[in-house]
Amino acid sequence: MSYAVITTKIDPKTKKDAMKTAEELGMPLSVVIKAFLKQFIRTKSVEFSARDEEPNEYLKSVMRQAEENWKKGNHSPKFDSGEEAVAWLEKQGL
Repeated sequence: MSYAVITTKIDPKTKKDAMKTAEELGMPLSVVIKAFLKQFIRTKSVEFSARDEEPNEYLKSVMRQAEENWKKGNHSPKFDSGEEAVAWLEKQGL
């Protein structure tokens, strides 16, 4: 089987961390990349996981504000269709 080379730019820390993680799983990084590309071709989608991610302070403040707005009733209503949403927006003069 012949192979093609893909060149991509990535910051050194991400590359180092990715190589370390792949090694911990017992495989070279190229296997991880090939598996990702094959899944991308098969599903025509890209999935990301935030299992270990912690929101930054800005996102936390936005989420707190959204929750406060929700509790105060300061939000748009729920719509069951696009037509309902458009009708509501037109009623608001938007």
